Amino acid sequence: MTRHFLRDDDLSQAEQLEILDLAVDLKKHRYSVTPLAGPQTVAVIFDKSSTRTRVSFAVGIADLGGSPLIISTANSQLGGKETPSDTARVLERMVSAIVWRTYAQSGLEEMALGTTVPVINALSDEFHPCQLLADLLTIREHRGTLAGLTVTFLGDGASNMSQSYLLAGAVAGMHVRIASPLEYAPDAAVVSDARALAEASGGSVSLYTDPAESVAGADVVVTDTWVSMGKEDEKADRIATFGAFRVDSDLMALAKDDALFLHCLPADRGYEVTADVIDGGQSVIWDEAENRLHAQKALMVWLLERA
Repeated sequence: MTRHFLRDDDLSQAEQLEILDLAVDLKKHRYSVTPLAGPQTVAVIFDKSSTRTRVSFAVGIADLGGSPLIISTANSQLGGKETPSDTARVLERMVSAIVWRTYAQSGLEEMALGTTVPVINALSDEFHPCQLLADLLTIREHRGTLAGLTVTFLGDGASNMSQSYLLAGAVAGMHVRIASPLEYAPDAAVVSDARALAEASGGSVSLYTDPAESVAGADVVVTDTWVSMGKEDEKADRIATFGAFRVDSDLMALAKDDALFLHCLPADRGYEVTADVIDGGQSVIWDEAENRLHAQKALMVWLLERA
């Protein structure tokens, strides 16, 4: 049966570890594995603008011996007349995998249903699982392990990054804290799924409305833009609402002395994070950005050869 990667919990803890181990190897030996030799083609579809996702997938597919086919839905039938399932039935006759950066999670689920090639969620409004593989790889590089670490995400708790941290962190056995205004809490069903995963892995899930309390003693502090794509008309209200959740040096001082700072980028400097934190010694954002390449390559190898 074809495996897909649509949500972070599509992987078990053992599978997540296997992919991260493979990412470590591929980072050391970048051109050692070529499952896409031929070259085989991977369709990489964009509904949303992109820098890191576009570059990391295009370069990663080429590193694996393949050819990336970059498709904009604005210039394809998927953007209008054709359903995701019909598009997938056409593409699977010609490509080895489908990567889609889109809006609704339901579109990805429809595309993957019955499709004979792997479908990868490169970002949806609900989840950002490829980014989480990169984040987990970065944390493991700097701390040696994931299980038992405490990670705090501050900002929009209903965002794709927050909800992916809940699922991926719980799978990894981490203690995941989400700090957000009450009206921006994560989806209750996602929280429930994450708590079930955490119970099995030895991790935990906690929700906070007090940013200082959420960061106290944390090993990792994470934030993201307060104004995600599609939310631009809410910018003024969001800035007013999330002001107390800005990550500055005073807030970072409440975490462990060696706590890491992560941000998936692009950052609105001065809003969700101050310059002294994002450019400071605890920030590992450039490692995190690079690790999109290695983590996604490992994911593709695993889906194509090992799943």
